[in-house]
Amino acid sequence: MDSKQTTHPYLSVIVPIYNEQENLPLLYKGVIESVKQVEQPWELVLVDDGSRDNSREVLEELAKQDPEHVRVVLLRRNFGQTAALAAGIDHSVGEIVVLMDADLQNDPADIPMMLEKIKEGYDVVSGWRINRQDNLTRTLPSQIANGLISWTTKVKLHDYGCTLKAYRREVITGFRLYGEMHRFIPVYASSVGARIIEVPVHHHARMYGKAKYGLERTFKVVLDLFTVIFLSQYANKPIYLFGGAGAGLISLSLIAFIYLVIRRFTLNVSVLGSPIFQMATMIAILGFQSILMGLIAELLARTYHESQGKPTYTVRKTINTFPKSGKEY
Repeated sequence: MDSKQTTHPYLSVIVPIYNEQENLPLLYKGVIESVKQVEQPWELVLVDDGSRDNSREVLEELAKQDPEHVRVVLLRRNFGQTAALAAGIDHSVGEIVVLMDADLQNDPADIPMMLEKIKEGYDVVSGWRINRQDNLTRTLPSQIANGLISWTTKVKLHDYGCTLKAYRREVITGFRLYGEMHRFIPVYASSVGARIIEVPVHHHARMYGKAKYGLERTFKVVLDLFTVIFLSQYANKPIYLFGGAGAGLISLSLIAFIYLVIRRFTLNVSVLGSPIFQMATMIAILGFQSILMGLIAELLARTYHESQGKPTYTVRKTINTFPKSGKEY
């Protein structure tokens, strides 16, 4: 839609929406009350993720009432929360991006506090629902997932599942979001050197509508975690993963072969007739294959960076340097 706002927004509040028609007027009112304290130009980007109720009509009415601030993105079908957030980020322009849910469980009143943390120099401000107003079937799997993510990624947050987060735009660009990966944005941001802080935020019980996610979402998150670990730790040097695994397998097979040889000369037991020989041979083959996969992945990583001009580093700040020619990162 065309915007009448002439001032470039400083703040973009992005909200994915799926069947939230009753909550939308209250959400808009809450955001208005909150962002007017910021005293900076702002925009509210509402992304309808293929709602089947009257959410689309409500969104169009809000856009008509406040064309200066409200942006509406209507997706053709339900693509999922992560895709809706990605669409919102792509269609927003604010240098500070705040993500939140539409179900009113996140409190817009927390936005000014999070922006103050951004002003203090943090790049990511992550909400922590200390007093979460959900039942045990949602909180227990979430706690397990949070612990697992923190342990494997080394980015220590208590509440990855809280959508309410504030980001500097530069730390959330340069990668695409898939699956349930929106909750892993702090991990991606950390990989480029972002300063992250977690702050307690309010959490309310849902008043209208019903929760869109169940226990099956936790399983999807765990699967996406494997991808995140690879992309954040091994994307630039995949040989460390595949080569390390290959070297470990080959070492294990060598130990098995040495054992078979020693047993042959001490106990006169056939080497070729032992099932251990067959297993060691298979393990050695897997080890060589893993190393070859690592080398192929190295070639792909170099093709990715060099063909698209993707940098292998990110710069926070420069002092007294001359402008570079070409694209800036």
